[in-house]
Amino acid sequence: MSTRSKLLQMTEGLELPPAVQSRSTARPAATPSVPPAGPGQTLPPAAPGLMPRTGPGQMLEVRTKILGLEGELASANDRLRELEKIPQTRKLDPNDVVPTGWANRHPDAFKRADFERLKSDIALSGGNVQAISVRPLVGQPGKFEIVFGHRRHRACLELGIPVLATIETAPITDLELFAAMDRENRERADLSPFEQGTMYRRALDAGMYQSNRRLAEALGVSHTWVANVLAVADLPPSILECFRTPLEIQHRHAKIIAAELDRDRKGVLRRADKLRQQAVRLTPGAVVQALQAADAVSAKDEPQPITVGAKRVGSWTRDRAGRLTIQLEAGAAPDDRMEVILSALAKVLE
Repeated sequence: MSTRSKLLQMTEGLELPPAVQSRSTARPAATPSVPPAGPGQTLPPAAPGLMPRTGPGQMLEVRTKILGLEGELASANDRLRELEKIPQTRKLDPNDVVPTGWANRHPDAFKRADFERLKSDIALSGGNVQAISVRPLVGQPGKFEIVFGHRRHRACLELGIPVLATIETAPITDLELFAAMDRENRERADLSPFEQGTMYRRALDAGMYQSNRRLAEALGVSHTWVANVLAVADLPPSILECFRTPLEIQHRHAKIIAAELDRDRKGVLRRADKLRQQAVRLTPGAVVQALQAADAVSAKDEPQPITVGAKRVGSWTRDRAGRLTIQLEAGAAPDDRMEVILSALAKVLE
């Protein structure tokens, strides 16, 4: 079939717009003759604004316009998707926000003086100035899960005021959530070793990381730090219950207790049972001493040196009740420096 026959078949039954029909039936205006193009010459461009006279030409023009519109629509959709990835910050009803399944706050963390101070600051400011981070809950419109900021959320919840939150609109995986929460908590330095260790242990048990080393490398922390906080979190529950709260256990305490458990596990657990029956809870240091065997404690009854550089400036002892005595050499604490020394001591104890 010839090209002409194909075009006639394609345009059969095609109706032209009225304007084109009237123009096609009108007598064509005289057009100046155009001499043939010589070597190296091109024909002059077609006059702008004229619609194609043939059916195929009109179809081609319509298709070109459709393709142009489709391109603009695709660009607009791409821009919209980029805008949707930008986190949105607004105030939310704290009742619509739930803790993450990786929440690392111990219930005692909301009973401490530092939480009450945070709550007071938020109340005076009329809300949390530093936004928490949340992600939408799948299948629950208007509900969100905390990425980090559990204490700020809890404070706003107890105060009955909206919580300022940054909504992560882009998808965020559990692994990304865990890393973001860990990073934010370490930057604020307000997690206890027990809470940090419990968080790491939960992630390891869930298979989120294959080993302690992989966890440390992924989070950008030292292997020693991971081992220290895990030692606190891995203490037996019967040992943790000997303390006033697990939040006050430091890794040095856990290290001593772990060594005692390796040496005489039955003896340590037996002493722990007696400690839990006491009405008055001891200080962390006193608990550690009480859990040790008598021969291990006796060595610590001797005064321990206090040195500054290579110079001994005093000593300290702790009795079996946990009371600490610090003795400084004459001249080690002049009167004009006592206020600074006492202030530093108070800050450490706080």
